[in-house]
Amino acid sequence: MSAAVEEPQFQNGVASTDEPKPEPAADPKVEETKETLIQPPPSTEQTEKQHPSTEQTEKQPPSTEQTLNPALRKDEGNRTFTMRELLTELKSEGEDSVTDASFSQGNTPHQLAEQNNAAMELINSVTGVDEEGRSRQRILTFAAKRYANAIERNPEDYDALYNWALVLQESADNVGSDSTSPSKDALLEEACKKYDEATRLCPTLHDAFYNWAIAISDRAKMRGRTKEAEELWKQATKNYEKAVQLNWNSPQALNNWGLALQELSAIVPAREKQTIVRTAISKFRAAIQLQFDFHRAIYNLGTVLYGLAEDTLRTGGTVNPREVSPNELYSQSAIYIAAAHALKPSYSVYSSALRLVRSMLPLPYLKAGYLTAPPAGIPVAPHSDWKRSQFVLNHEGLQQASKNEQKQVTRSLSGRIGDFSPDRRAIRIEVPDIVSVSACADLTLPPGAGLCIETIHGPVFLVADSWEALDGWLDAIRLVYTIYARGKADVLAGIITG
Repeated sequence: MSAAVEEPQFQNGVASTDEPKPEPAADPKVEETKETLIQPPPSTEQTEKQHPSTEQTEKQPPSTEQTLNPALRKDEGNRTFTMRELLTELKSEGEDSVTDASFSQGNTPHQLAEQNNAAMELINSVTGVDEEGRSRQRILTFAAKRYANAIERNPEDYDALYNWALVLQESADNVGSDSTSPSKDALLEEACKKYDEATRLCPTLHDAFYNWAIAISDRAKMRGRTKEAEELWKQATKNYEKAVQLNWNSPQALNNWGLALQELSAIVPAREKQTIVRTAISKFRAAIQLQFDFHRAIYNLGTVLYGLAEDTLRTGGTVNPREVSPNELYSQSAIYIAAAHALKPSYSVYSSALRLVRSMLPLPYLKAGYLTAPPAGIPVAPHSDWKRSQFVLNHEGLQQASKNEQKQVTRSLSGRIGDFSPDRRAIRIEVPDIVSVSACADLTLPPGAGLCIETIHGPVFLVADSWEALDGWLDAIRLVYTIYARGKADVLAGIITG
């Protein structure tokens, strides 16, 4: 099963409705998510364009200074708008408030005028596919004139260039699927030129790098799996990287970066694929670490792990015993897809994917695996007293299995944490008691990948088998807690208990 989730979304602004059509939706650039279901594996192409949209995909202001310090803004009429602000303000102004910049047109260099005319011709050719689209396009056309005039007054007005690029990108979404004039690609190409110029004038304009990457990604999608598409995806990943360097606290940019890498991995030669896929995994994971309930990134991480499991199985499994086996990859994939569904049970694409992967979970648990632990109740103990044992995680908590229970879990995974007989010698952590979960390195712990779970009763220290295994435990425990905190524990319980 494969789900393609495209999230057009411009960077700048406030989130709007989070209900999709049919999945990770956003309203068109104002944000819309297109999604298609294909049979295996579940891979998403969810490109979140940053502009007013769903909860997870919000536009962000071009800069803190411009937002908080009006004195640092350029001419108020040329400040960077969110697309929603732009449409609302321009609609209220009406046609009688046409900008007064026409007086300066005679001072514009001939070459600049030609460029402006070419861009305006593209925008003027867009009519919209329905009445709402036509009304919206009229507003966008008015906005384009406004920014063209601003650039004629001041060719180095990077805010106007950035906003004009947004208008071009928005207009591209207004082109009907059967329309040939103007070409959607031509609008996106012109938007890319504006973003290029804006970032040349202001190299720290991270919003422009983000939306420029989305425009390039949209152009790449039109070209299938061709060499030209490969080059465009590479350009997109570089722009997402630049956006993240300038604004590291953007889960949307990290998620889209992962998606661009995922698309690129499907085109490059096989010898390059696994490295790119693993880089994509790191971007999705980084996005989740910034926003634990970012269900789109959670789902995308599940799909890329599923694809990696398929590829590993197809090539004959792992050769290096340190590498994760296909079965473990499938199980990890199922954890993230189950978590995404628990957070957004109304999303049909998550439900469809869950039906495919649910049997890959260690039911009736969400996760089962090994951790090295000290004796129960003694968080700091001699290294010789620490023992490697099996732990299971479900919607209620993390539980250390007794020796007999470990055999049962290993054989059939047929028990439930709630059915375990009380054992004061076993470590048990209830989800509501968790305060934080983090990796740790401490000389009091045995060598390895340390895990610290802070609870209301004090810290619990454990050691994972590897750093990669630690990432899986950290994510799983955080997701279970996030699902509990969002009041969705019953949904997760239904998934793992049937």
